[in-house]
Amino acid sequence: MNRVLCPGGTSPSPGRRVWRRFKRNRLGYWSLLVFLTLFGLSLCANLIANDKPWIVRYDGHYYFPLFKTYPETTFGGDFHTPADYLDPYIQHKLREHGNFVVYAPNHYHYDTINYFAAKPNPAPPSAENWLGTDDRGRDVFSRLLYGFRISVLFGLALTVAGTALGVVAGAVQGFFGGRIDLFSQRLIEIWGSLPELYLLIIFASIFEPSLWLLFILLSLFGWMGLSDYVRAEFYRNRSQDYVRAARAMGLSNWQIIWRHVLPNSLTPVITFLPFRMSGAILALTSLDFLGLGVPPPTPSLGELLAQGKENLDAWWISVSTFAVLVLTLLLLTFMGDALRNALDTRIADRQAAGGNVL
Repeated sequence: MNRVLCPGGTSPSPGRRVWRRFKRNRLGYWSLLVFLTLFGLSLCANLIANDKPWIVRYDGHYYFPLFKTYPETTFGGDFHTPADYLDPYIQHKLREHGNFVVYAPNHYHYDTINYFAAKPNPAPPSAENWLGTDDRGRDVFSRLLYGFRISVLFGLALTVAGTALGVVAGAVQGFFGGRIDLFSQRLIEIWGSLPELYLLIIFASIFEPSLWLLFILLSLFGWMGLSDYVRAEFYRNRSQDYVRAARAMGLSNWQIIWRHVLPNSLTPVITFLPFRMSGAILALTSLDFLGLGVPPPTPSLGELLAQGKENLDAWWISVSTFAVLVLTLLLLTFMGDALRNALDTRIADRQAAGGNVL
């Protein structure tokens, strides 16, 4: 069999070989590119969907409403309240006598209510509101964009926290075993038997709902599934010859764990990440749908789905939100399958039997 070498004649590193196998899975690779593109656009949501212009030139002076709040009197208005850039009078003043204004592609922030709308709410898609408005007159596209950003960031944070807790718990149980493992397993069984949904309802009634409260509560329960995989890997790897050699060289237990056992036990952890993230996004959406998630007016996919359920005639709310949620979960699933195949050496060996080995 042929082996592809890196420039200079050296063999590619294990990480590079995994990346090359991942790229060979076209569905997973393009899913990664599409997901990163969508996430990058959501990070620029303030530039894409905002009721404040990027730049204003008025009476020879330049203003940047995205970074500073200006009163209406700055642009020829009568009140000292913050300027409403959707007001037809203010828009007329910003365009007369050589003035100009540069708006975001979508003229609405996620909590903007257009009091000058021509149609009652919820309004269907139009040139002004690309995906229509919800039952409060807020732009659906803007709320989807900001809601997608919050969902992905929340999923990332919950994945990192759950992975860290799961790896630590599984590593301690699997490496030391014995009474530590027995005692830890009993504690996990007791902790896992607690009704998570009931606890969320209780805490939501005591404390003000927030993303931080959801993050803490879900993090306390989201690590147990991963810890079982890590525990099994540590049980398998701690009996290998390289661990015995490390002990003979005088390395401490934590040095052996960090330098040797953990790097060889990360395959299920890495494979678990996309599926863990999709589960976190789905959990946030479900809680928001039930009214136990983020407080209003925070944009949320679950809150939009609940609005779609309450307004069945406004089909654009539920259809667009469902499409975004399904697309997100599909992309993460395809990425997870491709990553699992790239890390599975048995699949790599079967591929090598029919062609070149990377």
